[in-house]
Amino acid sequence: MESRTISVISGASRGLGRAAAYRLAMMPDHLVIATARNPADLAPLCSKLELSGHSLETCRLDVTEDASVDALRDWIAERFSRVDVLINNAGVLLDRYSTSILELPVDTLRATLETNLFGALRVSQALLPLMRASRAGRVVNLASGMGQLAEMEAGAPAYRISKTALNALTRILATEMAEYRIKVNSVCPGWCRTDLGGPEAPRSPEEGIDSVVWLATLPDDGPTGGFFRDRQPIPW
Repeated sequence: MESRTISVISGASRGLGRAAAYRLAMMPDHLVIATARNPADLAPLCSKLELSGHSLETCRLDVTEDASVDALRDWIAERFSRVDVLINNAGVLLDRYSTSILELPVDTLRATLETNLFGALRVSQALLPLMRASRAGRVVNLASGMGQLAEMEAGAPAYRISKTALNALTRILATEMAEYRIKVNSVCPGWCRTDLGGPEAPRSPEEGIDSVVWLATLPDDGPTGGFFRDRQPIPW
């Protein structure tokens, strides 16, 4: 039986997901399952790790497809029988900061929710039953300060709504999973230089995933049902 911590990361071919996969795979006690819609896109990550004498597992995952999510679940169940860490990182930004809520196409909101909310829900529903066999289950949802109700503003309304909804999912899951000692938290990585964040962002992906990795490796007395940035709680 695999003794290392089994960590599953969605959207691991680039940006924050790739940075988190690399950081965790460098830890000797972690077995990382990096997923992407096109597994070939994970090749650069695998090559980079091999140069350091490390490796990870890869698997196809499209969080918007039930069949893809089910296939990942079945593959993990057959090979490892459990999941210890789930990082729901896959996300999209389909509307512009200049988009008014009054002009937001409903189809844009629907497509955004399909990945940012329904995708995280699909994967959680599929993998959390396998996490019940873990001694230290951890779920980390990649949210955003743009989804904070306490500081909600205009601009990119579909993205904002999806991240607010993802935070609601975090709270519900944290409550339901408490009896299994599974900790579920949301994290705002800050504005990072990724395809989504753009080249002018002040943070590197490596800086952005510090809190992600922290939440993925929380001790038994760590928090659950919270929203964090730079390892500190922030308002919902």
